[in-house]
Amino acid sequence: MQPAIDASVYIVDDDASVREALAWLLRSRRLGSQVFESAEAFLEQIEGARLPTRPACLLLDVRMPGMSGLALFERLVERSLHQALPVIFLTGHADVPTAVSMVKRGAFDFCEKPFSDNALVDRVEQALAHSATVVQAQQVRERLRQRLAELTERERAVMQLVIEGLPNKRIADQLDISVRTVEVHRARVFDKMEVKSAVELANLLREV
Repeated sequence: MQPAIDASVYIVDDDASVREALAWLLRSRRLGSQVFESAEAFLEQIEGARLPTRPACLLLDVRMPGMSGLALFERLVERSLHQALPVIFLTGHADVPTAVSMVKRGAFDFCEKPFSDNALVDRVEQALAHSATVVQAQQVRERLRQRLAELTERERAVMQLVIEGLPNKRIADQLDISVRTVEVHRARVFDKMEVKSAVELANLLREV
C-alpha cells in the first residue's frame, strides 16, 4: 500500500458514524485525518497554533450542539486561517442557502448530505492543493521577513534608496557616507537578501 499523502484533513462533526465514515473514505484515498466531535474540541486543538505548515483542510458540519460550524468558521476568518485551512461545509438540504453565503465569505465549498464519496474526496484534494499554494507562499514571506530582520539600520536605508533606483553616488550624498561605504552596504544587502540586482530585490520585496 502506498504511503499516505503528507496532508491533514480535519473532520468536525457531532455524529460519530459520520466521522468514522469520512475517516475511512479518506484513508481509502491515502489521506490521513483527525476527527473532532465538536467545534470547541477543534478550537482547543489549534489554540495558539500558527498557520498550517503543510497542506490541510477542514470538513465542517454546519449544525452541531454548542458552537455551530458557522461560528467556528467565523473564528477561523477572524484569525485569517481560512485560506491556508480551506473549509468544506457538510450540510443538509435546509442549510444550503447558509452554506452558499459562507462560500461567499471565503469558505472553499459545501457538500450537501448525502454526498457523493468521489465528489467529496475530489473537492478535498482540490482544497489541499489550494492550501499547499497558500502555505508555500506564507513560508516564502516568512523567510523573507527573517532575511529583512537580519539587515542593519544602515543597510535598510541603503536598500530603500537602491530599490528607488538611485545610483551609488546619490545614495552616498543623501546618507552622507562615502561611495565605497554604499558599495559595501549594497553588497551586504544583496548577499543577505539572496539577490543579484536591484530589480530582483525590488521584485522580491513585493512578496512581503
